[in-house]
Amino acid sequence: MDSTDPLITFDRSGYCSYCSQFFETKVQRWHRGEHGLAKLRQLIDSLKRHGRHREFDAVLGLSGGIDSSYLALRSKDWGLRLLAVHVDGGWNSETAVSNIEKLVDYCGYELFTYVVDWSEMKDLQLAYLKSGVTNQDVPQDHAYFAALYGLAVQNRVPTILSGGNLATEGIAPDWMFDPLDVTNLEAIHRQYGSRKLERFPRVSFWQRYVWYPMARGLRVLRPLNYLDYNKQVALADLKATVGWMDYGRKHGESRFTKFYQNYYLPNRGYDKRRPHLSSLVVSGQLTRSAALTALEDPLYLPEELRTEMEYVSRKLGVSESELRHLVSLPPRDHRDFPNQETYAKRLRQVQAWSKKVLRRQLSPYS
Repeated sequence: MDSTDPLITFDRSGYCSYCSQFFETKVQRWHRGEHGLAKLRQLIDSLKRHGRHREFDAVLGLSGGIDSSYLALRSKDWGLRLLAVHVDGGWNSETAVSNIEKLVDYCGYELFTYVVDWSEMKDLQLAYLKSGVTNQDVPQDHAYFAALYGLAVQNRVPTILSGGNLATEGIAPDWMFDPLDVTNLEAIHRQYGSRKLERFPRVSFWQRYVWYPMARGLRVLRPLNYLDYNKQVALADLKATVGWMDYGRKHGESRFTKFYQNYYLPNRGYDKRRPHLSSLVVSGQLTRSAALTALEDPLYLPEELRTEMEYVSRKLGVSESELRHLVSLPPRDHRDFPNQETYAKRLRQVQAWSKKVLRRQLSPYS
């Protein structure tokens, strides 16, 4: 990590604030070794017990990335009956489609694919590009979680399994912003969009923090945080078991995410590889010197970039010159638009009070 993140600080020993935060969080949320396996067995037993009168034990969000794919594989070994849900935002790579098919066939899961209305997704993504905000992946991410939560509740399955984990995602920079802030999403679209969002899946603050977790009992579990999860071991297992194909980059399953992380962000002065590689360093999967060497690799080869620019511009219905212009617009902060941060801050204050006074971690979905 470096000072391209405006909130980063370094202590006298040279540790950055994200490293310190990771090591503190790891103690609380990453359960490894025999202790983790014991807690994982309790979790699996609980899922099977609560799911015995239902068609499924849990819903699995299956993006096609390494983490969710490995979780799908291990869940089969654990004997869980899962409804696999894939949210198609219109940017799936051919490799991602193939990987998902191989996994579902091998594991014997029922697959439900939620296809986001492309005309609305395209309009929202163009609105985000015109706004100049940093996190251009919000439209895809918001649709993914909103659809996943809604489908779990609709199918009366109160548990979602997520491939999210501390081992590969332990460091997240401030400039990413909250993708589930629907107030921010709708404000950006209202200013720069050209059509109504009638079918685009959304989740409100009320649904996210009150209705889904408290009224409907929905919870999101991250089983990989109970394992000594290693990205390279997971990749080798996926390849050997189902013939899973590597994307070469994290989140390469989405063509837009690849473009956003490897072209849009660098033009804003950010390199998403830094938090990705840093997460592997602090979790002991990569040396710092190897990470610095990896940062020297080009994000795109010239021919690869030409192909990518042509594909993304054609998909969004703009010329390549217009796409380059959108990428070069002056940067704007998400907080320049209406958002939910005040409500979220108050919620964190309530959580802190609960932890201090009631000695309970009051957290939805945990």
